[in-house]
Amino acid sequence: MPDAVTLATLQQLAAALPETALFGTSSWTYPGWTGLVYDKEYPKTGATARMLEEYARYPLFRTVGIDSTFYAPATARTLESYARALPPGFRCVSKVWDRITVHTLPKARYKTQGGEANPDFLNAELFKAEVLAPFLEHFADHLGPFVFEFQTIARAAKLTGQAFADLLDRFFSQLPREAPYAVELRNQEFLVPPYFAVLREHNVAHVFNSWTRMPPIGEQLDIPGALSAPFTVARVLLRPGRTYSEAVDAFAPYDRIHDRNPELRADVARLIRMAAELRIPAYVLVNNRAEGSAPHTIAAIARLLTSGTE
Repeated sequence: MPDAVTLATLQQLAAALPETALFGTSSWTYPGWTGLVYDKEYPKTGATARMLEEYARYPLFRTVGIDSTFYAPATARTLESYARALPPGFRCVSKVWDRITVHTLPKARYKTQGGEANPDFLNAELFKAEVLAPFLEHFADHLGPFVFEFQTIARAAKLTGQAFADLLDRFFSQLPREAPYAVELRNQEFLVPPYFAVLREHNVAHVFNSWTRMPPIGEQLDIPGALSAPFTVARVLLRPGRTYSEAVDAFAPYDRIHDRNPELRADVARLIRMAAELRIPAYVLVNNRAEGSAPHTIAAIARLLTSGTE
């Protein structure tokens, strides 16, 4: 945790933010944050919930991204440990198991089936049983948006924007509306009117993401109807054009800014202001790979929002 002087400054900054601005980070188990977010060093394994408990006390953090659920559904034990670690009403943004969102099974993880069409792509019953039900039973007080991250779908699949929108329409028609949902794309060509129309129909948010092969968040925000739900989600991941592996190599251990991006910060600040005007929550998750250190990026955007300077 920061020293007393820095902590007081962060508390003042947090108090000046719109109540609808919910900043957080993509995951939280980073040793490089010792002295920045954490006041002690944690072991490499077995401390996830303890780190989350301290994470939630950081003044600027009002949400967190649970990214591990992309690779496997969370167990009841894990969800219960997270729930005990968090203060009441602290809502989390959880990625949905990729078994439901990946169009073609990746060869790196599916040795015998890699390259084949995923038989569970947009399987609503699987989502309700393996993802939604455990969250509702063990984590309901902390349930924020579920993010359906669709990694890049190859052009060889010949899936048009209209066809993708139709698939989403059928899928969300089968889901209960007791949980908030959001869709994150990695295919720019899917950002078409039918896609946003389907999201509006089902009160599903478009995730404004900064990613290697996606247009900047500001350009996404300028698309008519892009704010499609009674909340919004942004995931500040990478500078467009930079790969994930390049950012990991350049920025670890994530304790300082390496690549300041004023345009990205301004785009996120504009999104938060628009959400505040509409009086809807804006869940903004920042990744270390965006600029080098998610806590520092969040503080810079918060200063931009409250004082007009970073």
